[in-house]
Amino acid sequence: MTEKELLRATLREFRDAMVWKLEGLGDADMRMPMTPTGTNLLGLVKHLAGLEYGYLGEVFGRPAPERMSWIDDDSIWEGADMWVAPGESTDYIVGLYRRACAHADETIEALELSTVGTVPWWEEGKRDATLRQLILRMIGETARHAGHADIVRELLDGAGGRSPGDRSFPADADPAWWREYVGRIRDSAATAPPDASSD
Repeated sequence: MTEKELLRATLREFRDAMVWKLEGLGDADMRMPMTPTGTNLLGLVKHLAGLEYGYLGEVFGRPAPERMSWIDDDSIWEGADMWVAPGESTDYIVGLYRRACAHADETIEALELSTVGTVPWWEEGKRDATLRQLILRMIGETARHAGHADIVRELLDGAGGRSPGDRSFPADADPAWWREYVGRIRDSAATAPPDASSD
């Protein structure tokens, strides 16, 4: 496997995890803010769509072939890419993400990893980055938000793991098993030694 193939496969793995986190949920649950800062599943997908079109498209002279209202009106800088407005359907947001990923994959396929692009929203004098650097950035962004999605999905309905059949997360464990497991963690936290920095 070449370096480019490895990077693409890694990015695809986290992309797939993001979309899988939506499976089996109703529209309201996908949009429901589950943290004090409003983190929600479909908003994470919307956010990542813009990043794919930006970092692995626009930066290399391949702008998105479709308009996104939150970019056009600059409401992206007020967090409009992190939640889904009533007029934006789930199918639209998931389709947008899939199209953005396909567009990004075309960029990756067409260019050498050493190709330099310009990130216009980065600080002046620090805007140049190679395709390799920006694929790594997208892997990091997608993995980070897939982790957020793990927590949000677990808060919604208890589903966990990276993908269907993930054996590292015993999703089919008896609820009593989970209560005992979480109880052990609570007990451990309660008996933690005092924080040395508080002296």
